[in-house]
Amino acid sequence: MSEKSKKVILVTGADLADKALSLVGDYEVVYAGKAPTDDDLVALCRRHDPAAIIVRYGRVGARVMDAAPSLKVISKHGSGTDTIDKAAAAERGIQVAAAAGANAAAVAEQSLALVLACAKSVVQLDARMRAGHWDKPTHKSLELAGRTLGLVGLGAIGLRVARMAHAMDMKVIGFDPYASNLPPYLQAVTLDHLWANSDVISLHCPLTQENRGLVNAETLARCRRGVILVNTARGGLIDEAALVSALHCGQVSAAGLDTFESEPLRPGHPFTAEAQVVLSPHIGGVTGDAYVNMGVAAVKNVLAVLAS
Repeated sequence: MSEKSKKVILVTGADLADKALSLVGDYEVVYAGKAPTDDDLVALCRRHDPAAIIVRYGRVGARVMDAAPSLKVISKHGSGTDTIDKAAAAERGIQVAAAAGANAAAVAEQSLALVLACAKSVVQLDARMRAGHWDKPTHKSLELAGRTLGLVGLGAIGLRVARMAHAMDMKVIGFDPYASNLPPYLQAVTLDHLWANSDVISLHCPLTQENRGLVNAETLARCRRGVILVNTARGGLIDEAALVSALHCGQVSAAGLDTFESEPLRPGHPFTAEAQVVLSPHIGGVTGDAYVNMGVAAVKNVLAVLAS
């Protein structure tokens, strides 16, 4: 097949893992760069008319889709598809796929790291020691053994977190209307029960129009005083102003956040001034292994649709 006749896979990023690239066969891979805008993607679609788009960064909406009349599939380099306008894709007969579970281990480990950082004041104590303080006589951390972890979302990531928490002798409860065949150490509960009975809450559900702002002033008020909140799912699940208020009054003792309503986090965002908030730049799923796994799964999803 000549270079000019090759069909194109557009990647909304600057690279793919070599193992993923080895699978593309006769397709040409075109990269949009590290931070493609909507205009960038429209221009690339008009130039290359891709058969598939692999989404790493940026959003893919109707305008991008309409610029690529040959587009058959949009494949997410990850598990969350909220950056893809799925309704617009369905209207145009374009399939949407996700690399479900490809980064589950990475995100679950980041979730546990944030839980531990919050419970053990890791960041604050490090800063205090570097400033010359020795807080052993006055500081008391939270022991997690015997405490209750509430998981919102029991997919591949939530179940991994549940298993790790159980190994730490935590009681694990969870809410997910679609989950079944749960392990015996994980108790399925209602959201009302989860808010009221969790010492730590960790979010692992996709972002939808129905659950946007799921964690808000009203739900936080129903939680145990001093609850720890961790989010490695999607920033839009949390009303950020409500969380700041809950931190100020002590209703939430600490928060570990890897995702935010608007990314990257803007300079001067209120979270950056909160000592009890541990921040990471949406890197829960960014490990060497997950990068390969997500790339391979994203390409396989593309090829499965294009071969059908």
